[in-house]
Amino acid sequence: MVVKVYGPAYGCPKRVLVCLIEKEIQFETVPFNLSKGDQNHPDFLKLQPFGEVPVVQDGDYTLYESRAIIRYYAEKFKSQGTDLLGQTIEERGQVEQWLEVEANNFHRPIYDLVIHVVYAPIQGFPSDPKLIEESEKKVGKVLDIYEERLSKSKYLAGDFFSLADLSHLPFTHYMVNQMKKEYMIRNRKHVSAWWDDISNRPSWKKVLQLYKYPV
Repeated sequence: MVVKVYGPAYGCPKRVLVCLIEKEIQFETVPFNLSKGDQNHPDFLKLQPFGEVPVVQDGDYTLYESRAIIRYYAEKFKSQGTDLLGQTIEERGQVEQWLEVEANNFHRPIYDLVIHVVYAPIQGFPSDPKLIEESEKKVGKVLDIYEERLSKSKYLAGDFFSLADLSHLPFTHYMVNQMKKEYMIRNRKHVSAWWDDISNRPSWKKVLQLYKYPV
């Protein structure tokens, strides 16, 4: 069965795409344009009542929320492709811990930066300088914690690439490229080495080659 993924151009769907590639799962993508209101189409709202991407359809099974999706496929196809969950229950605990850190401590301020630094000028709404400053400080504090962690292990959950690392790819890419804030990575030796490692994985390069960011 081929997995259908909605919205490949956007950040969160890219989290799903790189996971599917790592797990050697066949998929096809459905183009999606948020600026044209595709998220409000009645047929789409039947799949995702909150009107957000990504959504996956796997035969008769529909799932949304990117981190739920990557957990699902990493578990369902655990013996196939890259093991993204760890070999022991303790390793799995570390993966889940750092995946939660990404969702709750890293993603929230970096998402605000993307909206106010990247999208505000394009979409014509005023950016909030105070929010930008506060969000950058929050991201910096998280990266300082990552720097300490990555001085002790190659990846966040240990010495193996996992969902915890993978989940950082889409929005850190925004920070390094569209936001021109690569210095936040390069000023931290171990974070810099980690980013070079995970951003050069063939799966991520393939995603970037096939599915361009909307800006």
